[in-house]
Amino acid sequence: MSAERVSLDTNILVYAVDRDAGERHERAAELVDQAVEWDCVLPLQALCEFFAAATRKGKMPVEDAEAQVRDWMILFPVVSSDPSDLSRAMAAVARHSLSFWDALLWATVRRAGVRILYTENFQGGRELGGVQFVNPFAAPERV
Repeated sequence: MSAERVSLDTNILVYAVDRDAGERHERAAELVDQAVEWDCVLPLQALCEFFAAATRKGKMPVEDAEAQVRDWMILFPVVSSDPSDLSRAMAAVARHSLSFWDALLWATVRRAGVRILYTENFQGGRELGGVQFVNPFAAPERV
């Protein structure tokens, strides 16, 4: 059980429901199941991105994607971005070579007290502003 506050990035949520993703699906689904027992928050941004990705080109019926998002909203506290996150994200784009959307997600979870962000997008093991980026597909010992 993780004693630190954690969060899950969009790609973890997508893999958790994508049964065609093989080992990534199994690992992500396991991680989401474990996160229910942890101090885990989900960024509203990740839920929005999940819905958009899941319903793009008919990959998942809208009703199923909506039901999945609603389930996660019941299971996990949801944190929204605020103006201070926007300011911090814009600064992080130049300072830390992050994409804007990754920087906004990082700033939001940082403000929410997250210490570990499970993601495939950032360099695994990188730490920024007290948030460590962990790639659960490359570092399963962290879970």
